[in-house]
Amino acid sequence: MQADAGTYNYKVVRQFAIMTVAWGIVGMLVGVIIAAQLIWPDLTFGIPWLSYGRLRPLHTNAVVFAFGGCGLFATSYYVVQRTCQARLISDNMAAFTFWGWQLVIVLAAITLPLGINTSKEYAELEWPIDILITIVWVAYAITFFGTIVRRKVPHIYVANWFFGAYILTIAVLHIVNSAEIPASFWKSYSAYAGVQDAMVQWWYGHNAVGFLLTAGFLGIMYYFVPKQAGRPIYSYRLSVVHFWALIFTYMWAGPHHLQYTALPDWAQSLGMVFSLILLAPSWGGMINGIMTLSGAWHKLRDDPILKFLIVSLSFYGMATFEGPMMSIKTVNALSHYTDWTIGHVHAGALGWVAFITIGAMYYLIPRLWGRNAMYSIRLISLHFWIATAGIVLYISSMWIAGVMQGLMWRAVNSDGTLTFSFVESVKASYPYWTIRLIGGTMFFSGMLIMAYNVFKTVQLGKAYDAPIPAINHVSAIPVGATAIAKGA
Repeated sequence: MQADAGTYNYKVVRQFAIMTVAWGIVGMLVGVIIAAQLIWPDLTFGIPWLSYGRLRPLHTNAVVFAFGGCGLFATSYYVVQRTCQARLISDNMAAFTFWGWQLVIVLAAITLPLGINTSKEYAELEWPIDILITIVWVAYAITFFGTIVRRKVPHIYVANWFFGAYILTIAVLHIVNSAEIPASFWKSYSAYAGVQDAMVQWWYGHNAVGFLLTAGFLGIMYYFVPKQAGRPIYSYRLSVVHFWALIFTYMWAGPHHLQYTALPDWAQSLGMVFSLILLAPSWGGMINGIMTLSGAWHKLRDDPILKFLIVSLSFYGMATFEGPMMSIKTVNALSHYTDWTIGHVHAGALGWVAFITIGAMYYLIPRLWGRNAMYSIRLISLHFWIATAGIVLYISSMWIAGVMQGLMWRAVNSDGTLTFSFVESVKASYPYWTIRLIGGTMFFSGMLIMAYNVFKTVQLGKAYDAPIPAINHVSAIPVGATAIAKGA
């Protein structure tokens, strides 16, 4: 049943916002457990469904698609309504995307520990769940783009371009990479074979990072940073250039995951070149977000939500510098298969994706429950410092361990024999894995603090759907996103 068309649909935004926090805790708890398993291999008493090999894909799926995915659903539904000044096109379809996505996550949480797994990175779920994902995603696309079609203002704000690009691209990536031949209800085989399968997988894998974990969260950045700072985006023109440059370049970078493999050398080089080009649009977006604070840097002293948002951009800049550097073949020869890659991934996943999601949730949740602010600003600040310290411990330990591993693996004696055995590199990594566990535990602790703060805020608030403001059709959302800063 369609609710009052004169109000925004905040119900589905509230649902996704709460599940963002809940799945964040689950995903990061599993991450802490598998980090501990590398130090204490017998931690889970040899129980097969709690083994590292089964929990690791559960961790990545829970953090990327449950935590990150719910965050993107929540923010995109909120932003598209506010910037288009129109209610979601269908409340029923929006509700279907929520319950359908939660079902996908629950099925993943059941099947992955049972060992039901396609073995494709970030695409481990078997074919019945893949079909459900496709159905939910089509409903999501219809809801999002249908709302844009019925917008009350002529301008489509740039955040919606990023959200739209991520929705369309993830659909194509998922359908192509998940092409598979069912052998039974819970077992299938890829439609591709050999190096073609590897190329399609990393075309998917890197662009899942590029569009879901980058373009989607840049949509969050382009709305919530100006809103929290109370200032227009630094350069609206740069945001448009950033969009087109990023979505064109990202598509070609996937082969850098397959350096020194059976992939043709020209394809490896193509991935490296486009990865290096990618640095320019990535840093253009980072600079645009950070420079939005020009003239308002003082707000960082007292606003922990703004700290989350701006520091996330700093980590985004760091990760998008590190990624192209690691794609260079001579660097990749040292870094590949080492913990350096793990450090790089988590600089992006914790520092960029988690931080900007957390900042957006701290902005959204009080407004969704009719409050002026979160229950405790001090707890937000405590969360920020614990999480920041945790990330620094995590990524610095992995950088050091990774470089050490790479150097140990390639060290040779004068007679050409290896200086170190593999097990010696494992033994040398233990201190750094311990530091990684401490850092990850600190980040997880921050999520528990957030959960308490959210619980108290919701407890004191009252859910409602905000009225859609009257539109002055003469003055559409102005270039420079001044309306975003003022209240759209």
